[in-house]
Amino acid sequence: MTFIEQLSAAWQTQNSQLCIGLDPDLAKFPAHLQGKPDAILTFSKAIIDATADIACSFKPQIAYFAALRAEDQLEDICKYLHERYPHIPIVLDAKRGDIGATAEQYAREAFERYGADAVTVNPYMGFDSVQPYVERKDKGVIVLCRTSNAGGSDLQFLNVDGKPLYQHVAHLVADKWNTNGQCALVVGATFPNELAQVRAIVGDMPLLIPGIGAQGGDIKATVEAGRTANGTGMMINSSRAILYAKSDENFAQAARQVALETRDAINQFCK
Repeated sequence: MTFIEQLSAAWQTQNSQLCIGLDPDLAKFPAHLQGKPDAILTFSKAIIDATADIACSFKPQIAYFAALRAEDQLEDICKYLHERYPHIPIVLDAKRGDIGATAEQYAREAFERYGADAVTVNPYMGFDSVQPYVERKDKGVIVLCRTSNAGGSDLQFLNVDGKPLYQHVAHLVADKWNTNGQCALVVGATFPNELAQVRAIVGDMPLLIPGIGAQGGDIKATVEAGRTANGTGMMINSSRAILYAKSDENFAQAARQVALETRDAINQFCK
């Protein structure tokens, strides 16, 4: 299955548009995992097992692993997901943006080393920086568009031919770059008005939507702005609010409860 087929199936079979981020922060781990060499793998597996039936995707953020020299544990986590939950797509949150041969190496890293089903990329250097990802037709290419951070407006609102840059990016991806039907966009939940405008531009293209949970995005406003006509089309990401709901031995059960509540809150407004 391609990434888009896998994601579309997950929306239905999982009854979910919740994407769960995997951002390991050792300082927030429960005491019984502190100091263990495989703490990240153990923690992540527990979160995955507790929430796999209510997530449409998992999104490991590569920086959290690389900073801790834990890329080997990230590889093991991705293998674990593919072996135990092959129906749930893995989105590698890397935000890569480089040209030519370097971009090809980043694509190999994402899709061959980690086995990701999709990867986030930065469009600032233009199509040739995205092309090595797009050439892998079964993989998802998720392009930064309107990000959830306040500083995104420094560039994303610059006027380009009478429209803000983020809308120009949305048009580029929808009209020119998505030749294989594999693209998606990152649009933050913290800006529902812009989210609605992007949805109007790109039609049914999937949107990865960070910004609820710890960043404070409103679920009702997000869903109403980002859903497609059939009530799908979204990967609404929550990371810290789910991962660190509790920091004791019951952390996985607490994460499941928050994930359930979030999934159900999303579904409430999808109809």
